[in-house]
Amino acid sequence: MIAAVGFGALIGILLGLLGGGGSILAVPALVYGAGLTLAAAVPTSLLVVGISSATALLPRLKAGLVQWRIAAIVGGTGAAAAFAGAAVNRLLDPRLVLAGFAVLMVVAGWRMLGGTDDCGGDCALPGGGINWRGCLPKSIAAGLGVGFLTGLFGVGGGFLIIPALVLLLGLSMPAAVATSLVIIVVNSAAGFAAHAGDAAIDYRIAAAFTLAAITGSLAAGRIATRLPTRQLQRAFAWLVIAIAAFVAIQAIINPVTA
Repeated sequence: MIAAVGFGALIGILLGLLGGGGSILAVPALVYGAGLTLAAAVPTSLLVVGISSATALLPRLKAGLVQWRIAAIVGGTGAAAAFAGAAVNRLLDPRLVLAGFAVLMVVAGWRMLGGTDDCGGDCALPGGGINWRGCLPKSIAAGLGVGFLTGLFGVGGGFLIIPALVLLLGLSMPAAVATSLVIIVVNSAAGFAAHAGDAAIDYRIAAAFTLAAITGSLAAGRIATRLPTRQLQRAFAWLVIAIAAFVAIQAIINPVTA
């Protein structure tokens, strides 16, 4: 239980600071920290991440940073793809899922080390408009990819959504962070529904994990604008890579049960 509270607070802090990233730690934290099976950890992580992301979104709603139409497209297509990802998850050996998860974490960490610049694009034209001919297919592609990974690995997808929104769609970093939180909430809800019934959820652990995550996200959200985001991203990227190595080793020497 202590481990659940500690990891929950960490995930909430990361969501509050960066608008994503914390979800990638939820599954390994629940499996290796709280002792859940993979089948139980996946829906539990989606529940925790969805609620804590909604909490982290609250202070950003007042600033008007959310791109609602883009969030609806990416989130809507992602919700549908999450069910396909969940179906594939049920067909795979848990060790294979965790190994794939570790690879994904390394890719995400390496991508975050490369940085994200506000470069503009079809979904954020210099004059403030949107070129829907280019933006719509890119938004659909981003939603399908992130949604599938949400269902497959039980992650909210913020560590993939933010680079996609900035680099592929051209949103500014503040808008990408706020918009990603909306998409994470939608994807997490769809992923949770897709995995409903896979395994019994220990709601005592889930509640402790969620309350700690909410507390962390609220506290971090208050100071997020005062901290150097780039330095935080680099530190988190190295943390993700380190956790990926741990998950890969555990998947080999200490495999979890389904």
